[in-house]
Amino acid sequence: MRRYGKNPDEDDVRVRPNRKGNRPRTNIRPKHEDAREGLVLTVDRGRLTCLIDGRKVTAMKARELGRKSAVVGDRVSVVGDLSGAKDTLARIVRVEPRSSTLRRTADDDDPFERVVVANADQLAIVTALADPEPRPRLIDRCLVAAYDAGLEPLLVLTKSDLAPPDALLESYGTLGVPYVVTNREELADGSAAEQVREKLTGHMTAFVGHSGVGKTTLVNALVPERRRATGHVNAVTGRGRHTTTSALALPLPGDTGWVIDTPGVRSFGLAHIDPSRVIHAFPDLASGTDDCPRACSHDEPDCALDAWVAEGHADPARLYSLRRLLATRERRDGD
Repeated sequence: MRRYGKNPDEDDVRVRPNRKGNRPRTNIRPKHEDAREGLVLTVDRGRLTCLIDGRKVTAMKARELGRKSAVVGDRVSVVGDLSGAKDTLARIVRVEPRSSTLRRTADDDDPFERVVVANADQLAIVTALADPEPRPRLIDRCLVAAYDAGLEPLLVLTKSDLAPPDALLESYGTLGVPYVVTNREELADGSAAEQVREKLTGHMTAFVGHSGVGKTTLVNALVPERRRATGHVNAVTGRGRHTTTSALALPLPGDTGWVIDTPGVRSFGLAHIDPSRVIHAFPDLASGTDDCPRACSHDEPDCALDAWVAEGHADPARLYSLRRLLATRERRDGD
């Protein structure tokens, strides 16, 4: 039965009022042509601090972004109140394409990857030579993540006054990873910061390392006007206490670069890493994979790299280093 006649006019049609009083939904989204570009400095409980035209602006993610999230280092487009005044809130309406994404998982069985930082071009792996003892497997895992993300690795060794760095440096010498060695005295007089700052100039560098290695202490020395809380190493467990709870991007003095201090990690899962991409960090070995069998893991009897190295095309130590990094997914961090 028809509710209206065959040719109803406007007076015949009943329109149900909108009880909420809001506008009807539409698929047409605003273009936000007046949005300003900002850099995400830190994220805290759904609030993002962005740097826009030299001002720190608190913002939240717009609903239209859906599940797409913004992380420290992201370039974003922001609308709303951009004054940076107290109790004001802007909206992030776009996350610009990323040049790099550093990811990790909680462990190698975890299917959910977490973005650590975005748009960094260098990864500083901070490791103490003692108190706590260095964990080479964790260093290897960070190196794999850096190579996969396209970041240049930098090894920063602290507390050389407690133990010599020679053995650790020798094990990474074939990888050609640049390094800086510091001690507590150099941290106190500022010379350590100067050594590290030379490696950071012109880069956006993410600092990673497990708790207690002196990562945040070094960041405080690099950017003294923005000091963060530091902790100590537990004498019983040999582990540091988490004092940095969220990642924070800080500009180096003179706007010569950026450092991103991240919370201490006790594991660095690589479930998201495709092992076939790690070979690209070894250009001297990559050409030798042309004759490898399909889906070669580069650590099996039929791998063409063995013959390639035996013919003198590359240093055998480099092949050993590659296979050691590839094997890190099969080991736990504490091994």
